[in-house]
Amino acid sequence: MNLRQWSRDLGMGVRFAVTGGREGWVRMVLTAVGVGLGVTLLLLTTALPNVLTARHQREEARTDLTYSEKVPPKGENTVLVGLGDTKWHDKEVRGRFLKPEGPRAPLPPGVDRFPAPGEMVVSPALKKLLTSGEGRLLRERLPERVTGTIGEPGLIGSHELAFYAGADHLEPKPGSARVVRLTAFGDRRATPERADPVLIMMTLVVFVALLTPVAVFIAAAVRFGGERRDRRLAALRLVGSDRRMTRRIAAGEALAGALLGLAVGTVFFLIGRQAAGSVEVLGVSIFPSYLDPSLALVVLVAVAVPAAAVAVTLFAMRGVAVEPLGVVRTAKPARRRLWWRLLLPAAGLAMLLPMVGNGRSHGDFNEYLVVGGVLLLLVGVSALLPWLVEAVVARLGSGPVSWQLAVRRLQLSSGTAARMVNGIAVAVAGAIALQMLFTGVQDQYTKDTGQDPERASVQVDLSDGSALPAAAREFPRTKGVRAAVAISSGSMGDRRYDPGTTVSVTVGDCAALRELARLPSCRDGDVFAVPGAYESADELALMRPGRHGFFDATYSEGVRGREIPWTVPAGTRRVTVRKDALQSNVSGLMVTPSALPSGAASTLYHQVYVRLDMSVPEADQYVRNTAARVDRLASVWHWAATTESRKYTSLRTGLFVGAVCVLVLIGASLLVSQLEQLRERRKLLSSLVAFGTRRRTLGLSVLWQTAVPVSLGLLLASSVGLALGSVLLKMTDTAVSVDWASVLSMAGAGAGVVLVVTLLSLPPLLRMMRPEGLRTE
Repeated sequence: MNLRQWSRDLGMGVRFAVTGGREGWVRMVLTAVGVGLGVTLLLLTTALPNVLTARHQREEARTDLTYSEKVPPKGENTVLVGLGDTKWHDKEVRGRFLKPEGPRAPLPPGVDRFPAPGEMVVSPALKKLLTSGEGRLLRERLPERVTGTIGEPGLIGSHELAFYAGADHLEPKPGSARVVRLTAFGDRRATPERADPVLIMMTLVVFVALLTPVAVFIAAAVRFGGERRDRRLAALRLVGSDRRMTRRIAAGEALAGALLGLAVGTVFFLIGRQAAGSVEVLGVSIFPSYLDPSLALVVLVAVAVPAAAVAVTLFAMRGVAVEPLGVVRTAKPARRRLWWRLLLPAAGLAMLLPMVGNGRSHGDFNEYLVVGGVLLLLVGVSALLPWLVEAVVARLGSGPVSWQLAVRRLQLSSGTAARMVNGIAVAVAGAIALQMLFTGVQDQYTKDTGQDPERASVQVDLSDGSALPAAAREFPRTKGVRAAVAISSGSMGDRRYDPGTTVSVTVGDCAALRELARLPSCRDGDVFAVPGAYESADELALMRPGRHGFFDATYSEGVRGREIPWTVPAGTRRVTVRKDALQSNVSGLMVTPSALPSGAASTLYHQVYVRLDMSVPEADQYVRNTAARVDRLASVWHWAATTESRKYTSLRTGLFVGAVCVLVLIGASLLVSQLEQLRERRKLLSSLVAFGTRRRTLGLSVLWQTAVPVSLGLLLASSVGLALGSVLLKMTDTAVSVDWASVLSMAGAGAGVVLVVTLLSLPPLLRMMRPEGLRTE
């Protein structure tokens, strides 16, 4: 068969779809909407790599953190930057204080001029929050006058909270990142970290698990209206077309719907792209310009979708005999074969099993085997479900009238019922596998911080010792604070320059020191020695009374001369650390304030540990306001027993965002599919009503027709998802464990989508169950 014949037959099918009257148009529009929703998600997914790249580039372009023992010299092209990050409930607020030191001082991205002291420029989202009643407490923390907004190049997301404020009391310190001197913004020395093989593998699995249901739905969408189409094609057999030509014409009709679906999907994508800048999902927001898919991926989608429509239609037409006098579909079809359906998941497992036990210590995972194995296992769900539905419904027996109507319909068209829930089943299988994988490896990306949230709720790191007296006075009287303890820490060396031995020094009043160690008695001027478990003999000797040491002992020639000598006083007593000490690894010397030599306080780091009364609303916000009042450069952060890897957390957040989008589009596509099924059965429903069948019975029959394949699909999805999740955990060298609550929640989410779709289809169903539906033209 030459290419000209194929083109002519496909073109004839396209013309039939376009000029086939109301029925042809309705079918093509339904197909286009179904395909368009899938294309929308495909385009959004192809744009995702660019979203991640754009956010990373924006973040790098505004980087201003440096860690150096030497402060760069002041010049005409330097600017001082102070960290002023804060938090509003669960949202981070990125804050910077700026002090230009010359006419050529660099501006941060998105800012066209430096704000003067007492002024600030803010992101659009922060400006909206500050002017609302909701942001009253945050406004107290940021009293500067708003004089402008930060442009898009200076933000990583449309809903990001950020500000740049002018300041005139910034002084850089060696070894501190609280105030830094810059000649340019951006991290030009950044070296890429070694990629974590497990995270790369998880990323691949996330993409495959999210995209496979979309492909399944597109394949189902191009078969909308199949029964009516096949009856129309019977007329072509009367005028002399053979079976192959008829199938190609049918493929042409599907091609028309797919091409229109590409256009619809592109429109949906452009609308969604524009709307993306106004929404925030799980704390993540983007700009529309980020959603810019690469040309190669767009071309791939544009070619693959129509090609898949033709291939799926030709494959489906193999089991249909379109004859001149009708369609031989009502005859009992041959039973579906199981063996080739089992080959798909078996081949997927065969591709994944060689990587079992690989973990992160045996190099990277083979990307092609990971993608291929996961894809075959998920596609195996789509292949096995029609066989499972057919095998089960063939054995279903008697029951109420609604049940018998549903069972008979399923027995006649089990393939159609399976196609409707295929996407849900594939999505649930992937979700269960991913949930198992993320839950199983969570401990590998979670670290114990050593902090006890019962001992302290919030830690405030002050930028300067001059703020410590005000902090010790203000925090205890802050609303929502049960207790506040101020502690300073540093070190003492045995030599002025390049000390060979150092010991930790902790400074606080008696009440503060009692939060760390068991003190027999204490008054201002006392000094205590706390031998740790790992102190060397030299360190223990440096802690003895009469030994000479130096605060702020230096390691760099450029900063010598600021060392402060001190002699460990007589009467220093040894004490033991509390098991529930406020700080971890307490050791060295504990000193009350009056025993500290003059000037030594400026060499220490100062913290205030706050215990909140959680029954007071906004207690943490009141603490942050106090911190900003006593020290604008103070850093406030909550204590937590554990902390998670940012890359792991970002990937998990991306999974949740993607899963939400997939579920929404799956629900929309399923609703279109349900409406198409009801439209094809309109005359049958009207006939049953005309003969006296109750509407309640017909409504229940439709519900049963959905419930049976959905139940079977979720059962199959759970089995395959558990198997895939177990293999993926073995690949990461992690013990297999099943969180049954999560498995049930994933299955419940899939069932919930189907239930919502069924409820939304009830009004059209009631309208179709009228005798007027028998009218024809």
